[in-house]
Amino acid sequence: MATLSFPRPPLVDEVVALRPWRRADIPQKFAGLSDPLCLRFSWASTERFTEVHVRRKLEVQERERLEGKGINFAVVDVAAREHVLGGAELYDVDGSRSCAAVGYWLAPHARGRGVATRVVRLLARWGFERLALARLELTCGPDNTASQRVAERCGFTREGLLRSHLPFRGGRRDTVMYGLLPGELS
Repeated sequence: MATLSFPRPPLVDEVVALRPWRRADIPQKFAGLSDPLCLRFSWASTERFTEVHVRRKLEVQERERLEGKGINFAVVDVAAREHVLGGAELYDVDGSRSCAAVGYWLAPHARGRGVATRVVRLLARWGFERLALARLELTCGPDNTASQRVAERCGFTREGLLRSHLPFRGGRRDTVMYGLLPGELS
């Protein structure tokens, strides 16, 4: 797949907007990802999480975007686009199979308000309509019940448990697999 371009017009609804990350966002991204809940589910390394990791990851994500492998967004308040609520991405984009995975995280102040559901719906709709995806996947840890509820609210079907699926904090972690096909988004 060719370079993934940021959507024009941007992905937005009444509450959230998805926009490219900016260097000025790094402190907010680091603060949000440093939250114990984000670290519990998203930080696979045993190494201490630092702002350097955030900077490096942004560079990797930009290379992946240019290679057509993924696209990463800052999730911001629609009324205050400098106020970062979290992050979202389409990753593992595979043009030959017309599929991708969706991921997201939210800062503590953005949780419990339906933001993640809005974000996943925006990304899924865009992926199906503009990228012509035939399948979208969402994975999470078996103990991440909030992400499982988001998947189900958006119409994803739980397809199974991938045992010992990922290296995680010096061991292995199981992964719950969800799938969404065009026409199933709710």
